[in-house]
Amino acid sequence: MKKIGLFLSLFALVFAFQANAQSETGAVIKFKEKEVDFGDIKQGDKVSHTFELTNTGNTPLIISNVAATCGCTVPSWPKEPVAPGATAKIQVSFNSAGKMGAQNSVVRIYSNASEPIEKISLKSNVLPKTK
Repeated sequence: MKKIGLFLSLFALVFAFQANAQSETGAVIKFKEKEVDFGDIKQGDKVSHTFELTNTGNTPLIISNVAATCGCTVPSWPKEPVAPGATAKIQVSFNSAGKMGAQNSVVRIYSNASEPIEKISLKSNVLPKTK
């Protein structure tokens, strides 16, 4: 009976250490929103949005690069590390000049987070410019 109690105690101790090890996740990005839809805009309009993120992990978040799918979308991001629990902002602008119809401007965020590549996007429907 003592062996069973010892075994269960050892099992519980190993489980507790395992759970603690899993909680040490490093940097984790949590976005307030990952997509914004501007609806109908006119060709030539410029729209922008500021995406807010929080580092919910336990180590500093380092964003190494932010890349857009085309030159019509321009991101700007913090170059300094984002401390655990702190927030940061990524500004994304979309220029609809030369575009027409449904647009989905995807921006990829490369970092040291547990998910090393995150995506955010600006959506719109570009209508012909009225004269």
